[in-house]
Order: sequence, then C-alpha cells, then structure tokens
Amino acid sequence: MFVSYKWLQDYVDLSGVTAEELAEKITKSGIEVEGVETLNEGITGVVIGHVLEREQHPNADKLSKCLVDIGEESPVQIICGAPNVAKGQKVAVAKSGAVLPGNFKIKRAKLRGEESNGMICSLQELGMEGKIVPKEYAEGIFVFPESVTPGEDAIAALNRDDKVLELGLTPNRADCLSMLGVAYEVGAILGREVMFPEIKLDEAGEKASDYIKVTVEATEDNPLYAAKVIKNVKIGPSPLWMQTRLMAAGIRPHNNVVDITNYILLEYGQPLHAFDYDKLGSKEILVRRAHDGETIVTLDDAKRTLTTDHLVITNGTEPVAIAGVMGGANSEVDSATTTVLLEAAYFTGGTIRKASKDHGLRSEASARFEKGVDPNRVREAGERAAALMSEYAGGTILEGTVEVDALKVEPAVVSITMEKLNSFLGMQLSIDEVKDIFARLKFDASVEGDTVTVVVPTRRGDITIEEDLIEEVARLYGYDNIPKTLPAGEQSAGKLTSYQAKRRVVRRYLEGAGLYQAVTYSLTSEEKVAQYALEKTDAIKLAMPMSEERSLLRLSIVPQLLEVLKYNGARQADSLAVYETGAVFLSKGEELPVEEEHLAAAVTGLWVSNPWQGEKKPVDFYVLKGILEGLSEKLGLDGRVEFVQVQLDGMHPGRTADILLDGKRIGFIGQIHPTVQKELDLKDTYVFELKLGELLEAGIEPLHYEPIPRFPSITRDIALVADKETPAGKLRSIILEAGKPLLKEASVFDLYEGANMEAGKKSIAFSLKYANPERTLTDEEVTKVHEKVLEALKEQAGAVLRG
Repeated sequence: MFVSYKWLQDYVDLSGVTAEELAEKITKSGIEVEGVETLNEGITGVVIGHVLEREQHPNADKLSKCLVDIGEESPVQIICGAPNVAKGQKVAVAKSGAVLPGNFKIKRAKLRGEESNGMICSLQELGMEGKIVPKEYAEGIFVFPESVTPGEDAIAALNRDDKVLELGLTPNRADCLSMLGVAYEVGAILGREVMFPEIKLDEAGEKASDYIKVTVEATEDNPLYAAKVIKNVKIGPSPLWMQTRLMAAGIRPHNNVVDITNYILLEYGQPLHAFDYDKLGSKEILVRRAHDGETIVTLDDAKRTLTTDHLVITNGTEPVAIAGVMGGANSEVDSATTTVLLEAAYFTGGTIRKASKDHGLRSEASARFEKGVDPNRVREAGERAAALMSEYAGGTILEGTVEVDALKVEPAVVSITMEKLNSFLGMQLSIDEVKDIFARLKFDASVEGDTVTVVVPTRRGDITIEEDLIEEVARLYGYDNIPKTLPAGEQSAGKLTSYQAKRRVVRRYLEGAGLYQAVTYSLTSEEKVAQYALEKTDAIKLAMPMSEERSLLRLSIVPQLLEVLKYNGARQADSLAVYETGAVFLSKGEELPVEEEHLAAAVTGLWVSNPWQGEKKPVDFYVLKGILEGLSEKLGLDGRVEFVQVQLDGMHPGRTADILLDGKRIGFIGQIHPTVQKELDLKDTYVFELKLGELLEAGIEPLHYEPIPRFPSITRDIALVADKETPAGKLRSIILEAGKPLLKEASVFDLYEGANMEAGKKSIAFSLKYANPERTLTDEEVTKVHEKVLEALKEQAGAVLRG
C-alpha cells in the first residue's frame, strides 16, 4: 500500500511529524514501512509555462519553436520535440539552470541553429513511471488545466512535493489497504482525531428503482449489492488533484468516472464498479454463479471461459462483469457514456480468490475482496463516489439506492482480564491506560471489575481472540516500553552443543578448502526425488504443492547441487565448487518423517588455474577424496574413513566409491555419469554425499601427543605385481597391518599397466617408512619386518615383487 503523506493530512493532523518520523512510528507499532519515497527528489527550477506561440522549427521537421511565458519579465524561446505541443497550453517548464531526476541539468543551448532557454517536460522527465502516466500524455508533454498560473511551481501543482510511504502489510491487516484505515492507525499512534470526508448527496426527483432492479441468486457469495444511478454525466479528465493522488499510489488516471471509483477504492478500501447503463441492454442486474462454458470479454479485451466456481454480474441474461475481479467490455464506461450504474457490493473472499487465480487477474479490487473489506463501509463508499461524480462529472444522482441486503455482520466482542493481559506482557498496566489505548483505536471498551470487554469495529476483522487484544495493547503502548528482565533461575553462559560446534568446524573447513555454501530447496520433483538417495524410502508428497517441480520432500541433496552448477554454468561460471549441510526426509509410514542431516558437495571445471604460469588442473576424483580425508582428520577420525569402489545409478561406473566409517557405509563419492553430465551441460563433475550425523557423532579417542622423533627412519620402496582388480587400498591395508609396530607409513607413488606386463596384471609401487621412537633401527630389523609384509601380500592378495 502506497500512502501519500500530503493526502493523509486530509484525515489526520500530522503537524510536527515528518514523513520519516511517521514511518518509524508506524513500523514500531507493528506495520513495516518498507520505504519513504520523496517524489520531487533531485528536481529544482521547474515552473508552469504558458505557450504563447508555436511554429515549426525552420531546420527540423520534428521540432517546434515555442514562445513561452514562465512568469518572468519577458517570455523565453524554447525548442520542443514533443508532437503534442500547441499554442495556448499550460505546461511544465524546466528553466535554464534547473535540475531534473538523475542530476540532469538544463542549460541554454542551440538546437539546429535556434536558441533554447529551457525544456518543456513530459511527466516521465519529471520522474514518473510510464505505466502511471495518462495515456494521452504517454508520448508527449503534460498539459495542465487552464486554472494554473505561469511562473508557479509546477512540481507543487502536480503534487510531487510529497512523500510516499510504502507499507508492507501482512494479510491480516487488510484494514490498512485504504487511506481511512491508515488514518485510523496513525490517529491511534499519535493520539489524534480522525477526520472523515464529508458526503454531500443532492438527489434528483427521479427514483433509481425506476431504472434498475437488482436480484442476487448467490447470496452466500454476495450478501450485499447496492446500485446507484447517475444521469447526465459528462466524461472527461478528472481534476488534477485526483489524478496526481492516483499516480502517487501507482494507478494510471483514465477519465473522471473511472478515476472516482479508483479514488474511493484507495480512500475507503471498497472496490466499486461503474457500468455504462445504456450498454446493459436491460433494466436488471442479476448476480449469480456462471454457467459452465459461459464466456465474457473483459476490459483487457481477453475472452474468458467461466465455470460454476465463478460469480458474475449479468444484465439478466449475459455476464457484464466477473464479480470483484474485472468488468466486461460490453458495459465499459467510455467517452460517449451519459448514464452510469454504480455498483457497491460485498463479495466473499474465497469466491473472488478462485476467479482471480483461475483467470490470472490480480487487481487492486480483487486483492481487497480476498483479504476482506469492511461490510459497514460499502454503502458509504458508494454514496461518496456518487457525490464526486455529481461534482466532477456533472451527474444527476437519482433518488435512493437499489439493493439486496442479506448481510448479517455483528462486531466481534472480546473480553480479557487485566491479570492475563499483564501476565502476557510482563507489565503492570492500569485499566485506565488500557482503556485509553482502545479509545485511541476507536474500539468501544467497557470495564467490569478486572475484565475489559471490547466491541471491535467491523473494519478490524483480524481481532477475534484475547491474544489479538494483547497485541493491540502491546504495539500501541510501544514494544520499546516493555521492561527488559533477565530470566529467573540459575544463570549460566550459553554454548554450542558438541554437534553444533563440529558442524561449524565442517563448514569452516570446506569453505577454507575453496567450496561455497549453497542453500537449496528441500522440495523437489517426482523425477529427481529418488536420484542419488542414500536410503530408498517412499517419497513424501505435499498436500498442496505450489508446483510439480516442488511437490515432494527430497531424499538427497546432490540433485539440487547439480542444478546450482547447471544454473551457474549457463552464466559462464563453469568452474565452481559448492557444498550444503541440510535435511533429507525419510518416510516412516504413518508416522512423521525422519529429518536426517546430510553433507553434500559438487565440484566441476578447473580446480587450479594459474594462467601466468600456464598451470591448469581440472578437478578429479582425488581432489574431492582429498578434501574428505582432510575433513576426517580435522574431526579426529583419521584412518577410520575408507573408500570402497562401487557402482551406483547416475554415477560413473569406474570412478565411484562408497564412504565407510568404521566399516559402515555412510555415503558415496565419485563422478557423475557422463550421460547425466551431458544432459545438464556440465564438464566432468564430482560429488559426494554422506550422513553428517554419523560423522559428527562418531566417538573419538582422547587426543594423545607424540614427541618429535629423535631417531632416523628407514624408507623402503617396493614394486608389486597384482591383479588389475585388486584395489590399492586393500594392498595398503595389508602392508600397514603386517608391518606393525615399526611400519609407520605406506603410500602409493607409481602405477604401471603398459607393455611387458602380463595380461590382467598391474604394477603398483609403494613407499614404506619404518621407525622406532626409542632407538635407531638396524637393517636386519627392517628386513625382517619387510619380509613379513611381502609374505602377507602374497598370501592375502596374491601380490608379489616385480622381477
């Protein structure tokens, strides 16, 4: 909701309170003001000018040479390129030395040899968005009504010397979708009275009931429908003050009748609709549910097919409007209209929401009906609009209102004890203080003993229970005024749990390794839900998903990370490493799903790129494996995490491994299958996913320190011939086990599978490091253990020394 500060002053005295101060007070009272826009920011030196003469520029077909009176001693010559500039117009002129939005400075200049002393401005050049500029001025300069005087401030005449507050309203505060609603709120905050618009209704002798009959079949959807008839209207532009207020609220002016209905929508929060009475083709308004397959052409010239879920306004036979959403083109008010049928109605929110959603028509009117309008303001809004049409369109209001009224609305009555109110707020407010707050809100409140009973006005449909009254008292008293207290009981410093602390270690380690943290949706599609899942369970479907793409709770994080890589790759960010810690959701039948925290990562493109040195290293399996090994060491699990080759759906058959912790599978690591990479338009991409809880909750031995070795170590290299299928990890495990306790390290440094090797065999070389912390080893001791290692390799893996 956009609220004009100047317009608001018509209803509440704002003296002594700036727009910025008011915004802060409104925000502190519970309605967030998202911003305050200064409409004339950066504009100086713009006045009203009178075009005395206009002639064709001698050297340019599309330029005009104008003599303009700008209220100074003598008129000035201005060259103008607007197609609609003409003699006799009152226009906005940026004088020489003026500044326009964007710090655009106006200077004396020569245009095609002719001197120009300023610029005649369009509304867009004065900072207005094109979508709110009246259509007749969209392609040219703006023309003021004759009543303005040359030399006056054009910005003030356009009401641009104003500030607009943008309210970020929650759905429950539909009462503030109107200027009067905001006025009630501001009046309560400032403790000032609210002034209401005066309605002067001069009705003619003819009766509206002689012109129209109203019937409502769907009274549940439309319990109140009121119609007024205004004859002899003259369609033309609305007054400038009304146009500028509409534009400040983001609404484009059209003509006086349509602008008045939009003005009342903003002022009262009550949508109205004006029909061209002569186009109705009957003397009847019938409100009913549409027939299946029935059609209507709406004001946007779109043909729409209706169903029985939609409420329509008809002339007795055919629809002339989709109720509360949009009128029909067959009854549109236009320049030839002379008699207006004005509709003021109360439609139920659910029906309007259904039609609005089905037809993709989200309007200011439908938004208000959906959230709820004040039923006791419907007739008043219609009468106010009729009075304005009489004043600004020259209309004659026929006597009476033709209506169907099946609306039964009683104000909510809510009681609360002072004991409960003070207990909730942790305060000691008096009854008088609470009564004063309700009086400022214009709520009728009575006191009996310790109990306050409030009769809530119908404009505040969000107040229904005791807690709502507590909230009203708290926000108007001021959240800042609620005393600060410490919790009672033992006081101890807060700290992270062991799990939380380790999770932070994991995140910091991965970010230090060069991975960016991603936060992706927990919702996925039927196609992706089972991909890369560590545990295959039934997918959990949402009861009311927003879309099929976000209809199921995920079983794995990897598909979402691949989408992140795809999205970035499409934008030339094709070398990327991301990780995420998040929940997956495992079905347990009728019980609530189990949320299990996982850690996943995805890496693609170049891992190292140093163009100056000519060094480029694409990511591979060992990069990601090294990251995980470093992480396990960081968590004190060094030596307990293993990688065992495996084949998984969607993964490369030769570059994928299970991740084992103490022999138990907790995840997987590997390259995405080439066909999947091609579908996602990715380079070689490597991922892992594991159960983070298993990793962080694993018991670890207390930290032991070892002294720096005082005695030298001995290194022996061996080249083994083994079956091609024998994993290097298995050979390493055999070596380390057989070499205890003198063997400290074993690492692979060479692999050979070329010529001179027996079929089905490979040569793999290890470097072995022996040491004794208590003394220097002899060759005999090392040889003895070394032979034991070779023996174990032969017996357990069939691996022998290469000859």
